[in-house]
Parts: sequence; structure tokens; C-alpha cells
Amino acid sequence: MANDPFFFLIVLAVLAVVVVLALGLGNFAKSGDKRGERSNKLMRYRLIAQFIAVVLIAIYVYTQF
Repeated sequence: MANDPFFFLIVLAVLAVVVVLALGLGNFAKSGDKRGERSNKLMRYRLIAQFIAVVLIAIYVYTQF
């Protein structure tokens, strides 16, 4: 598993989800008029990144069994 390059791609996708989530939550915690728009956009990016990560995980699991 650790030698598989596809596994590292999955790890990067999951880390991207975590980073976007942290940025969105951090931005949401701050006050300001434009903050809500940016948090909403970051949460949309998180959903896209999360979808990609889940699809990659499903492909990995399907090809392993």
C-alpha cells in the first residue's frame, strides 16, 4: 500500500480537503461583511475536493479487491 503511487494521490486529496476545511472554518470565525462570501466559496471548494477524494478512494478499493 505504501509503495503504490495511487495511494499517495489519495493522501494528497484528503490533505487538500483538510486544508480547505481549515481555511473555511478559520475564515468563518472572523468577523466582517465579505467573510461570509469567502467562507461559502471555500466550503464549495471543500465539497469538490471531498468528492474527488471519495471517488479516488472508491476506485482504489475497487481495484484492490
